[in-house]
Amino acid sequence: MTANTAAREQARLAIEAQRDRLVALSHRIHATPELGFEEVLASGWLAEELSEAGYSVEHPAFGLDTAFVARRGGGSLHIAICAEYDALPGVGHACGHNIIATAALGAAIGLGGLADDADLTVSVIGTPAEERGNAGGKIVLLERGAFDGMHAALMVHPHPLDVLSPAMSAAALFDVYYEGKEAHAAAWPWLGINAADALVVAQTSIGLLRQHIDPTERIHGIVTKGGDAPNIVPAHTSARYMARSLRIEALQALQDRVVRCFEAGALATGSTLRIEGGDKPYAQVEHDPGLAAIYARNATALGRKFVNLDRPSGSTDMGNVSLAVPSIHPFIGIESLPAVNHQPEFTAACITPPADQAVLDGAVAMAWTALDLAYDGDERMRLVGTP
Repeated sequence: MTANTAAREQARLAIEAQRDRLVALSHRIHATPELGFEEVLASGWLAEELSEAGYSVEHPAFGLDTAFVARRGGGSLHIAICAEYDALPGVGHACGHNIIATAALGAAIGLGGLADDADLTVSVIGTPAEERGNAGGKIVLLERGAFDGMHAALMVHPHPLDVLSPAMSAAALFDVYYEGKEAHAAAWPWLGINAADALVVAQTSIGLLRQHIDPTERIHGIVTKGGDAPNIVPAHTSARYMARSLRIEALQALQDRVVRCFEAGALATGSTLRIEGGDKPYAQVEHDPGLAAIYARNATALGRKFVNLDRPSGSTDMGNVSLAVPSIHPFIGIESLPAVNHQPEFTAACITPPADQAVLDGAVAMAWTALDLAYDGDERMRLVGTP
């Protein structure tokens, strides 16, 4: 038996020994959904579990109250395992971040006692506010040095199906504010400046623009304030919008076109326009082919069957990490169809037996991938520069 074979089996047994504990934590996070940068309970629970597993934990970390870094081992190959744990407004854990968090914890448990023998440093990075859409937690952590010195970054994300290297678009989120002038909507409407009409013009323009953008691009949003009363000409309205393109290089051009639609609303109505955000967009995910191939081999050995998707599958701030550190962001299936991400039905599916199995399989596949990187001289040389 080789050293890697023995280590892989030891990691699997360590994770399976904690199965009930991992599933219980996944369900607990699911039952207490917290929005981005407010994940006090989830980040605290994960930090406590990692400390009990022998990791040195910094929590809070890098100036973010709900971020943490847990580290074990002092090896020359430094692997980051990313944990997400924020929820969505209204629909809770409809993207299954409870699964992401506990799979990361499970991988850490599997690797902890093996890190030094494998010449590994393992860091679990608790990354808040992935769902934020602009200046997400990983972007802030990148800027503040949380990923400095890392040689590879791993995470798994729940999905109806297993997908090895899903296309994840670049995305920008921004808030739009119009200011007009109030007036009595029946007696003196001509004295008002209708900021709600400005939004109507902008949204109509965006609807027409959609015919002339690339089929892989997306523009979508919501009205966050439409006015105060039907008998008052609305003087203050706002919206939150996202633009997505396959690559960050093309995103700015699309975003500029969308902004011009909002400018049209202001011009047509005489309202003033203010736009905030969109300055720290999410990049596309660049899956490292070598890491992906190793993960695919390990996930397949656990019975996972990958499918191909021929369209973009959302966006994530893990894309920004992937431009700085060799990374993977595979989807791990939870057998939820017809329910898909960001639906209430998907929320319910994230604590079913297939979802619980995804926690275990994701943990084992990531732990095995880290060990394969540690014991494969060619991969270690590629990532670290030394065998």
